[in-house]
Parts: sequence; structure tokens; C-alpha cells
Amino acid sequence: MKPDIFQAIADPTRRAILTLIAIQALTPNAMAEKFDMTRQAVSKHIKVLQECDLIKPEPSGREIYYHFNAKKMQEFDHWLAQFRESWKTQFNQLDKVLSTLKQQK
Repeated sequence: MKPDIFQAIADPTRRAILTLIAIQALTPNAMAEKFDMTRQAVSKHIKVLQECDLIKPEPSGREIYYHFNAKKMQEFDHWLAQFRESWKTQFNQLDKVLSTLKQQK
């Protein structure tokens, strides 16, 4: 079964990989150097991220560079946007209630 984006970003190592390659495309070896893990362990994380289309491979000679797929993250951000306004309203209401309670003390 193909992992979804939530499963992919749930892991702190995968989030760290996304952060790294959002700045600069990297090879699996370069990624492994940034973590205390083997290249094989990094490859497993890469596989999950790639299956979710969060990263894209680009062969360059004998190496494969992985690039951040900003378009996929924009889709995710767009999905979250529908909840942001509701959360903002609820937090503002909570802030008003807490302010009222504080003033009553």
C-alpha cells in the first residue's frame, strides 16, 4: 500500500530530509552524512518520500539527486488552508474567553 503524505511527514527523519533538500538537492550519500544512519536507512526514508511525490529523483551521471517537490507541498498546504480560518476563529474566541476570565479575577 502506498503511504500517504501524513505517514511520510510523521517521521522526524523524513521531515529533516525534506528540510535539507528544500535548500539544495542531495544524493543519498550526502543525506546519510547529515544523519547518524547508514545510506540504506536513508534510502528507506527516500523511498517513502518519493512514493508520496514529496521528492523527485534526477539522475546526473552515476548519481541520483533528490529534489524537493514544492508543488506537492502546495497541494498539502491548500488542503490545510480550509481548516486554518476555522482554527483562527476558534483560537480568537478562546482568547476572548480567557481574557474575560482573567479580568473577572
